[in-house]
Amino acid sequence: MTRPAVHVWRLLKWGRILARYGALQGIERDPLTPPPVRRLARIARFGARVPKQPAYADAFQAIGPAAIKLGQTLATRPDLVGEEAARDLLRLQDALPPLPFADIERQIHASFGRPWQDLFASLDPVPVGAASIAQVHRGITTDGRDVAVKVLRPGVEKDFARAIDTYEWAAAQVEAMGGEPARLRPRLVIATFKRWTARELDLRREAASASELAEGMQAEPGFVIPAIDWQRTSGKVLTLEWLDGIKLSNREGLIAAGHDPAALAHRLVRAFLRQAIAEGFFHADMHQGNLFALPDGNLAAIDFGIMGRIDRRARLWLAEILYGLITGNYRRVAEIHFEAQYVPAHHNVAEFATALRAVGEPMRGRPVKELSVGQILDGLFAITRDFDMQTQPHLLLLQKTMVMVEGVATALDPDINMWETAAPFVQQWLRDELGPEAAIADRLREDVATLVRLPDLIRRIEARFPPAGAAPPSPPLAEVQVVRLGGGWRYGVVAVVAAAVGAAAMWLAG
Repeated sequence: MTRPAVHVWRLLKWGRILARYGALQGIERDPLTPPPVRRLARIARFGARVPKQPAYADAFQAIGPAAIKLGQTLATRPDLVGEEAARDLLRLQDALPPLPFADIERQIHASFGRPWQDLFASLDPVPVGAASIAQVHRGITTDGRDVAVKVLRPGVEKDFARAIDTYEWAAAQVEAMGGEPARLRPRLVIATFKRWTARELDLRREAASASELAEGMQAEPGFVIPAIDWQRTSGKVLTLEWLDGIKLSNREGLIAAGHDPAALAHRLVRAFLRQAIAEGFFHADMHQGNLFALPDGNLAAIDFGIMGRIDRRARLWLAEILYGLITGNYRRVAEIHFEAQYVPAHHNVAEFATALRAVGEPMRGRPVKELSVGQILDGLFAITRDFDMQTQPHLLLLQKTMVMVEGVATALDPDINMWETAAPFVQQWLRDELGPEAAIADRLREDVATLVRLPDLIRRIEARFPPAGAAPPSPPLAEVQVVRLGGGWRYGVVAVVAAAVGAAAMWLAG
């Protein structure tokens, strides 16, 4: 177990880097920051030249790979780090200097127990991308297919383990201070981060996520997931189909190639809604670097390390909340929050509906370029504090992804209205899920499941209450404290005494 002094030293070292980029100013100025945390921030800042404009993303980039991933996690929590910091942290795109190709060769050899030449006819030594956890090379398989080969950076698991150990310790100390930090549940933030990185550090799990997403998106034409080459995939190497396309960040290139940016934006929004609302399993890292327009006009996504999952009941709540905000039915949105127990029962539904109206009304009928999802979420976060709402784990990734999708969509089409684009899809899905046919289907499914459980239920009842004529159960035995006397000669004494007691009992019975 790591000693507290080691954790404090690491925090001061990282805090020193954050201070040089001005990233500790918000912590020091926030009146809700616990005094011990504020003092630690001041110690870390002592003597540093602090810029006037904080550069949060640059600070996390300077600390290292684990901090980059933590920064991406914190970008989902404007309630925790502030709207300005969360928006700036969205710039973290995981770009790092590439490793020498010799390191990549050794990693592939160690993963498969043979040189890469046995698996690939060629492998470009210059990577097409290098991130905090892995880097990607273009290759051709021995059977002639173009592929992308993602290789984990050697030693990255140990680096992340050390960092997460200190993150967990620090979060526990802050949460134990109570008050606003406890409501924001920093330990949950780190637990979410740890779960994300566990998936990203095992490339087989990323491959499985891509495969599952591909199955779920079969009902949404025009959104492509590259196929996985399972024979050339391991925990540290991921091989998947190579897709030629233009990144959505290159709007001029898209127009020059004959693509319609507005159509791509609408397709992206629908694809996100299909994943998050209809399927409950969504790509949670949909920034412009991970999205491409293919020559046939389809959209393609890559990098499936961060995925979100929402169960059906929560999706129904979320869809009703979204549709209620779009249509202005704030009373129903408030009721859902109470039904889902997002808001403690001691609060008033009507008061909460009024607070929601203050957030929702400014967005209705206005294009996204005038009002962002980020601003709306900022307003909702202010409400959560007023109504004692704790952080909901399944909403963290969704909130981050909504802001990300909005940014990509508005870069393609500045006049798109995300809410109007989402309304028909959400309305149809709610009709399908909450209509009379869906209610009957749900009832039939529940009744059939109950019937299937009946035989097992009867067997358990009979085991608890045997039928007449069955052997009676053994009488309950009195509880006797067991004394352990030790070893050696003491066991012999106990055996002799036990034998004597048994003989006496038999003599008396005779």
